[in-house]
Amino acid sequence: MESIGERKGENVFLTDKTAMQFFYKHQSFIYKIILFLITTVCLVYLFPRSGGFKYSYQAGKPWPYETLLAPFDFPIAKSEEELTTERFAIEQESPLIFTRDTLAEQRSFERTRKWIRQQGTPISSSVLLRAWDRYLTSLYTPGLVDASFAVQSAKPILLVKDNSAQKLLFSDLKINDSLPFSNQSPLLDSVIANASNRLILNEYIESNLVLDSILTRQKLEESLSLILPTRGVVAEGERIIAQGEVVDQRRFQILNSLKVEYLNDLWASSEQSIVIGYALLVSLIIFLIFLFLWRYRPLVFENNTKLVFVFSTILIMVVAIKLAMANNINFVYVVPLCIVPLLLKTFFDTRLAFFVFLMGLLLIGFMVPSDFSFLFMQLVAGTIATLSVTDLYKRANLFVVVVLIVTSYVITYVSFHLIYEANLSTVSLDHLGFLLINGLGILFVHPLVYVFEKIFGLVSDLSLLELSDTNSKLLRTLSEKAPGTFHHSLQVANIAEAAANEVDANALLVRVGALYHDIGKMNNPLYFSENQSTNYNPHHELDPFESSRLILNHVTEGIEIAKRNNLPDRVIDFIRTHHGTSPTRYFYHKAKKEDENIDKVLFCYPGPKPYSKETAILMMADSVEAASKSLQEPTAEGIANFVEKIIEEQAEENQFAEADISLREIERIKKVLVEKLINAYHLREVYPE
Repeated sequence: MESIGERKGENVFLTDKTAMQFFYKHQSFIYKIILFLITTVCLVYLFPRSGGFKYSYQAGKPWPYETLLAPFDFPIAKSEEELTTERFAIEQESPLIFTRDTLAEQRSFERTRKWIRQQGTPISSSVLLRAWDRYLTSLYTPGLVDASFAVQSAKPILLVKDNSAQKLLFSDLKINDSLPFSNQSPLLDSVIANASNRLILNEYIESNLVLDSILTRQKLEESLSLILPTRGVVAEGERIIAQGEVVDQRRFQILNSLKVEYLNDLWASSEQSIVIGYALLVSLIIFLIFLFLWRYRPLVFENNTKLVFVFSTILIMVVAIKLAMANNINFVYVVPLCIVPLLLKTFFDTRLAFFVFLMGLLLIGFMVPSDFSFLFMQLVAGTIATLSVTDLYKRANLFVVVVLIVTSYVITYVSFHLIYEANLSTVSLDHLGFLLINGLGILFVHPLVYVFEKIFGLVSDLSLLELSDTNSKLLRTLSEKAPGTFHHSLQVANIAEAAANEVDANALLVRVGALYHDIGKMNNPLYFSENQSTNYNPHHELDPFESSRLILNHVTEGIEIAKRNNLPDRVIDFIRTHHGTSPTRYFYHKAKKEDENIDKVLFCYPGPKPYSKETAILMMADSVEAASKSLQEPTAEGIANFVEKIIEEQAEENQFAEADISLREIERIKKVLVEKLINAYHLREVYPE
C-alpha cells in the first residue's frame, strides 16, 4: 500500500506540474499583466507628491467660480520676485568684515625704510624717515585696502579687533593703487617725484586690512535667514475673491498661497488616498492603450517586445518632463515630445502613433502646471508631426517637419500670450528660444531610431532602404546561384511597389519583401522553371509528391536563410506568407490523375496567409508575374482576364481573409497589375492598314 506521505508528494508534484502547464499556456497574457503593473507603478512613482487643487485660475482673468472664502488660516507667501528683491537689498547692505594685519604693516615699514635710507646722506635719511613714518602711519589709520574692493565701495565696512567691531565707510579708507605721494614734505617729495620710485614704493607697501570672507559670509547668511517667506495672514472665513472679480497680482498671490497650503495639507493627511487615485487614473489610461492595440492592432498586441517598446516611449515622455521640471519649470518647453509620435510612426503607423502620443499627453497633464496652453501646444505639434511626416528616411522631409513643428509652437505660444496679456511686447524671448531648441532636438530622431532598432529588434524605413540595395551580399548571392529567380524578384518588386502606392500601403516595405521573398530557391535553383536555361527539367524524373515537396520547401528554407542573415521579422513575414496556404496546382492535378483520392493538403504551402495589406499585395504580384510567363500570345484583354482569374482563385481560397485589405483596394491593385504586365509585354494597339 502507498503511504500517506507518498500520496501527498505525488499530489504536490501534480499541482506543481499543473501550475507550470498553466503558466506556459498563458505566459503571454501573464507577461502583459506584469507589463501593465510595472508601467503603472513607474508612472505613479514619477507623478508629483501632491493632490489636486479644484480651482483653475489665471492672472488678469475673471474668477469664474462662486465667491471664495478662506477655508482655514494661512499665510500669504511672497512671490519669487519679492524674495529676490529682498535678498538683493540685504546683499547690498550686508557689511564687509575686515581684520587688521599688523605683520603686513611691519613688513611695509621695514622694506620702505630700508629703501629710503639708500636714497640720501645719513642726515637727510633721518629726515626722510621721519616724514615717511608719518606718511605710512596716516595710510594705515584707519586702514589700507586692495583696489579690488573699490567696486564694493557702497557697502558698509566693519573692522574687527579684539572682539569689537568698528563701523567704517569706504571713503574713510585708502586704496592701495592710488596712494598720494605728494605734499608730504619738501625733501620727501623730491625723492619720490620720480615715477619709477613711486612704483617701487607701491610694491613695498602692503594692505593692512584683510577681508575675513568666512565672517562676511556668515553675517550675510544670518541676514538672509531673517527674510520671512510670507507677508501677512488670511484668516479663516475671510473673503479671498468674489465671482466675476479680476484675479489681480495680489489676489493671484493669495490664491497661490492657498493652493500650496491646501496641497501640502492634503498630501500629509491623505497620501495613501492620493496615490490610489493616481494609480486608478493611470491604470485606466494604460488599459485604454491595451484595448486600442487589442482591437485595432492585434499584431502589435500579440508581440510582447513591441508592447514594451510602446510603453517605453510613454515612460520616456514622463521621465523627460519630470527631469525638466526638477531643474526649471520653464524647461518643459525644451523637451522634444514630438519625437515620440515620429518614432512610433516609423515603426508602426499614424493611427497608433497619434493615439499613444495623446495618452502620453493625458499622463503629462498630471505633472505640468495647470496651464492648458502647454498641452494644447504639444497636441497641435504632435498632430502635425504625425500627419505631415512621410518617408522619414529622407532627410529633407525631417527638416520640413521640424520647421512646421517650430512654427506651430511659436504661433500657439504667441496666440495664448495675446489672450492672456493682450500685449506682444511682453513676449519672452527665453520661451521662444526654448521652443527653437525643442525643434532642433527633434533632429535626433534618426539616432534614436537606430538605438531602438537594436534594442527591440524592430525595423524602420531607414533599415528597409539599406536592405533594398540589390548589391547587398544576400541578393548578390541570389543573383549568382539563381539568376532567373533574382530577375523574377526584381520584376515582382517593381509591380508590387506600384500596387502599394496605388492603395497607400508601405511601398518601401513591399519592395524589400519582394526582393527577398524567394531567397529559399537558392538551395535548389534548377527545380524552379525560371532558372532552367535548357530544356532539361529535373521534375520529369520525380513523382508529383516529391516535386511538390521540393517546391514547398523553398518557403521554410527561405526563412532559415533570412534568419541566418539577420533579416528583420517584417521582411521574413513576406517569405512566410507570399504563397499563403495555396496548393502547388500543377503537381496536385498531376498526382490526382494517378490517385483520385489524394489529399490536397499534402500539396499546400504551410502558410500562414497574408495578414497585412503589404503581404497580400506581394502574394498577388508574385502569382501574376510568375504565371504570366506561360502566356503564349498575350493581348491586353487576355492579360486582364488572366489577372482576374488568378486573383479570383486566391480570393476563393480565402487567402486575403486575414489581411487588412478591402475589395475596392483589390480591384485597384488588379488594374495596376494589368497595366504593368501590358507594359512588360510592350503591347500596342493594332492600327488598320
